[in-house]
Amino acid sequence: MNRTIRRAAVLGSGVMGAGIAAHLANVGISTIMLDIVPRELTAKEANAGLTLEDRQVRNRISQAGKQGLLKQKPSPLTSKNNLDLIEVGNLEDDLERLGEVDWIIEVVVENLEVKQKVFASVDEYRKQGAIVSSNTSGISVEAMAEGRSEDFQKHFLGTHFFNPPRYLKLLEVIPTKNTDSDVLQFMKSFGEDVLGKGVVEAKDTPNFIANRIGTYGLLVTVREMMSGGYSVGEVDSVTGPMIGRPKSATFRTLDVVGLDTFLHVAKNVYDKVEGEEKDVFDPPAFMKTMQEKGWIGAKAGQGFFVKKKGEKGSVIYELNPETLEYEDRKKLKTKATEMVKQEKGPKRKLKALVSAKGDRAGDLVWNVVKPVLIYSAQLAGEIADDLPSIDDAMKWGFGWELGPFEMWDAIGVEKSVARMKEEGEEVPQWVEEMLAKGISSFYKKENGNVYFYHNGEYKQQSFNDKEIHLKRHKEVHGVIKSNKGASLIDIGDDVALLEFHSQSNAIGLDIIQMINYAVEEVGRNYKGLVIGNQAKNFCVGANLGMILMEAQDYNFIEIEMVVKQFQQAMMNIKYSDKPVVAAPFGMTLGGGTEVTLPASAVQASQETYMGLVEPGVGLIPGGGGNKELYIKHLRGIPKSVDFDLQKVANEVFEKIATAKVSTSGEEAKDLGFLDQRDAISVNGDHLIHDAKQKVLGLAKAGYKAPKREKIPVVGEAGYATMLLGAKTMGFGGYASEHDIKIAQKLAYVLAGGQVAQGTLVDEQYLLDLEREAFLSLVGEPKSQQRMQQMLVKGKPLRN
Repeated sequence: MNRTIRRAAVLGSGVMGAGIAAHLANVGISTIMLDIVPRELTAKEANAGLTLEDRQVRNRISQAGKQGLLKQKPSPLTSKNNLDLIEVGNLEDDLERLGEVDWIIEVVVENLEVKQKVFASVDEYRKQGAIVSSNTSGISVEAMAEGRSEDFQKHFLGTHFFNPPRYLKLLEVIPTKNTDSDVLQFMKSFGEDVLGKGVVEAKDTPNFIANRIGTYGLLVTVREMMSGGYSVGEVDSVTGPMIGRPKSATFRTLDVVGLDTFLHVAKNVYDKVEGEEKDVFDPPAFMKTMQEKGWIGAKAGQGFFVKKKGEKGSVIYELNPETLEYEDRKKLKTKATEMVKQEKGPKRKLKALVSAKGDRAGDLVWNVVKPVLIYSAQLAGEIADDLPSIDDAMKWGFGWELGPFEMWDAIGVEKSVARMKEEGEEVPQWVEEMLAKGISSFYKKENGNVYFYHNGEYKQQSFNDKEIHLKRHKEVHGVIKSNKGASLIDIGDDVALLEFHSQSNAIGLDIIQMINYAVEEVGRNYKGLVIGNQAKNFCVGANLGMILMEAQDYNFIEIEMVVKQFQQAMMNIKYSDKPVVAAPFGMTLGGGTEVTLPASAVQASQETYMGLVEPGVGLIPGGGGNKELYIKHLRGIPKSVDFDLQKVANEVFEKIATAKVSTSGEEAKDLGFLDQRDAISVNGDHLIHDAKQKVLGLAKAGYKAPKREKIPVVGEAGYATMLLGAKTMGFGGYASEHDIKIAQKLAYVLAGGQVAQGTLVDEQYLLDLEREAFLSLVGEPKSQQRMQQMLVKGKPLRN
């Protein structure tokens, strides 16, 4: 069946329901969000003379859920315009509208009886063939569908999003015994390709996969803290990035999630399991007391941590679980924690820590990790069909860098199992059998393929065809050319990819050299070039440390040479005979944006944070960014339209001077960093594939390099106008004296210097102005102070 989802309905408009509706709107799906009808008027409604029969009263709850999306940070919406795709209604007046939609998602209270009642109404009004799903985090999916029609049951399943839906990658899909296999397959593909999720098929067991293991892991950590005499802060200092987990580690995660939510999820399992497992899912008394006191985390203003204002600003204190009083935050510092700092990558760090027997930090990590590995192995087959499903669920739902079985491989299965048995632990039989067969790892890699242990042998792991995994690709196919900063890779179909891999992907001479080589090589032998990578961020800008060091040594000739080369490399990208498609994602700042702007086209990730942020470090863009953003804005105006050149210059000036950064790929379009030729990939794993397809499309259409054209500028009069705006901000206390100096240089560059308004100037002329301004600011002591602050503290300095 050729199925598609154009319209959806979300039943429930709380934080989760509204978040799911926002995510659907983000991907262009028109959504109606329904909630219950209020039973009494608010004072405001009564004063306005409204009654319980008025539509705005009856839709009040869902309307509040919709409006609440604008207040949340980080924003659930990739663009405020997406709000227009969400309609509101209620569960009494608008049930007939369920017949208009292709997918109905239930997100009401976690109560089986309530859900069954809602689904009885849904069954009555839905159209035949419409998919129905529940976002439950733990109630039996099978039980919810009891008594429903055959067509309903065939099209019903669980779709468990993680909060916040826009940002957390995991979508657990839970079929029932009656779910049609085509419906299941469609939802898995739709989840990946349209919603941009990492989809894992889970079995209908308490809390499914991620919450089952994640909740267990958090509770064994609490238990270890109590028995080992560790503090809340000490535990968090070693259970975060040090072992490949998020910065929020253990207790900060609980504060973010909310202790009330966490205890509810724990109870889901507690009520359904027996013995030792039941004991673990019974949280300690102090956590229940915290809930009674309302100390449930960030939403209540206090939980395991609290922020208090003191004489020297805000200070974070940690809770003492025994006294329930807040104390100074502590960190665990031992020989092992210092040693781990020298190790690279989560695998090596984890192995070093768990190997540190007798070390206070090493023992804590081992005693926290060990039960999670054993528990995951006990549940394999019960909660999911294979090991990658469990590993992926933990990585995508809880932000772990390594899933349980990947962790086990990292620390060594044979050695760790021997240690577990020495310590009296019972390791699941199938793990012992695996080792007895001479198989000592859950995963292996061969010829670019990944294999996982399954029922006594290795089975090849399958991936979506749209995933191009660069590391595995290079292991099999090698590289065309490489240096310390970047590599040129053949990614098939006569398309090459330029991958940055310097520290933080910062741009230095090595990357500039590889850009020039890539454009040349592609011009000779390929259809086109993708500029992309799979690091944490696309590119955070130029190598600031190198610029500062040279400036402090008064090597301005050296700096000018590098800037000139960078400018030329950007022009080479722009005027390449073959199409160059940039594939930005994550932080795409400063020089990262300058690499993106001149490309033939851009394929950006939905999560792209793009901006020319140089004023924050006391500079202006030096690689052509001012010119290219200005040209991009001019190009966005239809040729037949009369426009105000000054207005365009002012707009670009303001975006650069205030270091405006997009909060999504879509907002990068709204801000003019991307234009109509550019596209957005919702699934970040498909970004390189989508960029490659864009290259092939341009090549097939007979791509020709753009012609060099002269650019109209606002000249001296426009310069004065822009500068007046900056000085006005200074008078209002919004800009420092040095901010105004930076703005003055920027305005001069964008205005085209001392020429008449409307003068047509050459690109090279603007590049020369930009380079001179950049160099003059590099020599300013206050700019150097800003650079120093950013390098040392990672925060901008206002001076």
